[in-house]
Amino acid sequence: MTEPARPDSVRLALPGEATAITAVQRSWLASIPALAGVLDDLAVDAMVSAWQAAITRPPLASYRVLVALNRADDVVGFAAVGPSDDPDADFSDALVAEFCIKPGELGLGHEDRLMHAVADTLRADGFTRATWWVATDDDTTRAMLAESGWEPDGAHQEVGSEDGQLRVKRVRLHTALV
Repeated sequence: MTEPARPDSVRLALPGEATAITAVQRSWLASIPALAGVLDDLAVDAMVSAWQAAITRPPLASYRVLVALNRADDVVGFAAVGPSDDPDADFSDALVAEFCIKPGELGLGHEDRLMHAVADTLRADGFTRATWWVATDDDTTRAMLAESGWEPDGAHQEVGSEDGQLRVKRVRLHTALV
């Protein structure tokens, strides 16, 4: 007798999934022409080690890595969340630091499931507002967030590589979690 297919799901990441998270992150970076060159400077082993540390030794208990899984239990997306470190942040402000869905898995519901799990996790950790820095030219993410009630709060920044070759302008969006 065959078992029924498992539904797509989201849960906290396990240490053994650091390699899969790295693969999703690298495929996402490769899909953005302006960021594709960054991959040459990122060692896979260092990325895997960083994700293992984020999962097993976060600086605070409220730092979390969540994974989106397909029916075969493959990691197809992830989010990293925790307290906001923005200078104007309140203690009850959280930050969605990373949110990636594997390019071939977009539009299959993983984004919504992961977004809901992020909000539920942050709420359970006592945060009342979530913030998210989004590239000004990332219309897809901004539209997804706007449809979910996120709005710009007026903050903006420019980040980039140390050598100045890569510059990304970002706006901060926020939403209430209560």
